[in-house]
Amino acid sequence: MNSKEMTRLAIKALDDKKAENIQVIDISEVSVIADYFIIANGTNRNQNQALADAVEESLGRAGANLKQAEGYDAANWILMDFLDVIVHIFDKDNRLFYDLERIWRDGKQIALSEFEKG
Repeated sequence: MNSKEMTRLAIKALDDKKAENIQVIDISEVSVIADYFIIANGTNRNQNQALADAVEESLGRAGANLKQAEGYDAANWILMDFLDVIVHIFDKDNRLFYDLERIWRDGKQIALSEFEKG
């Protein structure tokens, strides 16, 4: 499975669980760590954990392996590393504080419509 398909599945899983403000940044030309960052936030700890569970289940069913996950218990910033795709699930305060969209502004913001199956 390629990174674009992984991103599409992750976006759908996040959207199905009502994630807020889903953003995708293509970092493939500015970093070797991944092709895409997916950034989203939930409204509380339980929702953030449900978002992470949904992403892991969806990508796992498709054959993607979760290399590493961090922050699940506290759930204020859950990082999920699927090698070519890295998913960041924040609470609102930490998303504003860490502002990954600003830090990774050299990457290319990609419209979610680019990942719709067509």
